[in-house]
Amino acid sequence: MGAILWCMRPMTGWLLAGAVCLATSGCATVSQRAEAAEAAARRFERALTAADDVRACGVLAPATREELEAEAPCGPALAALQLPAAAGPAERVDVYGSQALVVFTQDNVFLASFPDGWRVTAAGCTPRPGRPYHCELKGD
Repeated sequence: MGAILWCMRPMTGWLLAGAVCLATSGCATVSQRAEAAEAAARRFERALTAADDVRACGVLAPATREELEAEAPCGPALAALQLPAAAGPAERVDVYGSQALVVFTQDNVFLASFPDGWRVTAAGCTPRPGRPYHCELKGD
């Protein structure tokens, strides 16, 4: 019995290390990170569609929310932007390390990975050939 437990300890250690690694997303596959980024972008878009300012503001990255709230509280400031609410699935998700771009039919959403998950850093973004995207909502 002792030999069996001794043999399982290294395996348990590796499994625990793997779980911790995946939970922090540093070791997650590109596909897993893309799915998580898309889920966060969809939460944001659903909140915009439902005019649920609390949920929409809750998905914003700290710097983005701080910049948005420079003139007014998050909810009214977000509503004033009149961002396009995307309906339907994402057309494409690009993940580059801890950054992601989720492309919907009517919106492009940029996200960054934080310890508590993916957060929106910019939205209402339109591509400009040869230049950076123009975004209605963005943070520094």
